[in-house]
Amino acid sequence: MGVRVLRAAGRSVMPWKNGGGVTREVAACPPDAALEDFGWRVSLADVARGGPFSAFAGVDRIITVVDGPGMELTVDGVAHTLDEPYRPFSFPGDAVTDCRLLGGPIVDFNVMTRRGRATADVRVVRDGFAVRPQSGISVLVIALAGMVAVAEPAVTLDRLDAALFSDGDAGDLRVDGVAAVVTITTVTTT
Repeated sequence: MGVRVLRAAGRSVMPWKNGGGVTREVAACPPDAALEDFGWRVSLADVARGGPFSAFAGVDRIITVVDGPGMELTVDGVAHTLDEPYRPFSFPGDAVTDCRLLGGPIVDFNVMTRRGRATADVRVVRDGFAVRPQSGISVLVIALAGMVAVAEPAVTLDRLDAALFSDGDAGDLRVDGVAAVVTITTVTTT
């Protein structure tokens, strides 16, 4: 299939499920899936004010603050302070979740997986690494700060650009800044 380069400039803006803000989809499976039928979805959101999160039944979420002073998420009555950038936080998408901003607008990076269809892991890297996904695994790399250089094919990812690697794709990457590496495993049923 080949590595798919996903430029930040090409992303369309869509309203949040609850109408309280906007998001930019980085990638989803299947491509162009609606919010009700994705297996997995990765996006960036501009959060200008606090309020309730949209509920996603049967979905697990990993959220990472990229820009801004951070937020406090209250998930099913338990407060979690996310005041450092680039620290992934996992929680159930169907939990009652409310957000309080800690001093101004933020940008967050969201990974959502539908239970029984996919699982995800997010790690933040600041140096070189290799990507060689096996069957049933996709790896999405996004430059959160600075840039990421992919050796083959020779591609430079500027801030918020991404590359999606699937089965059979491989790449050696150099990070000059901060990148998120999202490993998504498709759940197979027997």
